[in-house]
Amino acid sequence: MISENIEKFVFTINHESDIPKYQQLVNGINNAIAENILQKGDLLPSVNSICKTNQLSRDTVFKAYSILKEQKSIDSVPNKGYYVSGETRKVLLVLDTFKAYKEVLYHSFVNNLADNVITDVQFHHYNIDVFKTIINNSIGKYYKYVVMNFDHKEVSPTLTAIANDKLLLIDWNIQAKKEQNYIFQDFGKAFYNALKEGVNLFKKYKSIQFVFPDYTNHPKETLEFFKKFCADFQFEYEVVTDAKKFNIQKGIAYISVSDRILGHFLEQCKEKNLEPGTDVGFLSYNETPMKKFIYKGISVVSTDFKELGTKAAAFITHDEVVQCYVPTSLIIRESL
Repeated sequence: MISENIEKFVFTINHESDIPKYQQLVNGINNAIAENILQKGDLLPSVNSICKTNQLSRDTVFKAYSILKEQKSIDSVPNKGYYVSGETRKVLLVLDTFKAYKEVLYHSFVNNLADNVITDVQFHHYNIDVFKTIINNSIGKYYKYVVMNFDHKEVSPTLTAIANDKLLLIDWNIQAKKEQNYIFQDFGKAFYNALKEGVNLFKKYKSIQFVFPDYTNHPKETLEFFKKFCADFQFEYEVVTDAKKFNIQKGIAYISVSDRILGHFLEQCKEKNLEPGTDVGFLSYNETPMKKFIYKGISVVSTDFKELGTKAAAFITHDEVVQCYVPTSLIIRESL
């Protein structure tokens, strides 16, 4: 049923904006639908009305309405005009990179959203210019924003353009404000507690090497709590930052935040005829679907990325404040 009440929708064009005028109209209508200002069945302003009110050409308005029809947000009826045909809500998911464990997060996120929610995914690759471009170009286009932030002084100021009730920060508690929504993992104390669970396994080895390559963006907080763990339980340890110097030796347990190192570890085990879990140990950071199948199983310390994705999806569905941490666990397999 088409409702002819269109008084609640007021659209104004910003003629000084770099955003094309047709895209401003698309964004405005999609946002109004997302905010329930426009609801299914509501009749939209006529092409002539929008042209006259906002000094636009008919081609501009027709282009915007055509895009909205392709998106199935609106439809048209002869002699009646255009109306809202769906209740589609678009959300933006900004991740750092697309690794195997991020895929778990992504699928958990989208699989727990309603059918009328469309997810756009973009990646900043820890590049602040890319990050700023993604955020600045997305303002007004999305119902809500889920952002994996990173350690750069311009991240927080860039995110101020998004209202706090529309923004969810995930993964890393870096530069977050107390009034913001967040779902984080703990890279410090929770990591320490996970290592404590495996203390008897580490005692099989004469020392522990933490391979923490210079190229990694992993929080250095983890490194500090590793050192605390070794001091508290009197383990000999070494931190390896140059991946080229990674050379496994019998009687040493290795911890790595990089899956590249896992590949090098398994290659060297084969070359040197060393048995993982007996001659050498390995603990990998971040669970992936394949690690339980690699060799005889790779031990991991990891947050629950499936739960993180599920909780992030709940933020999209419910208009509630979300501030929580997802647990970190030790999963013991044959490699340790």
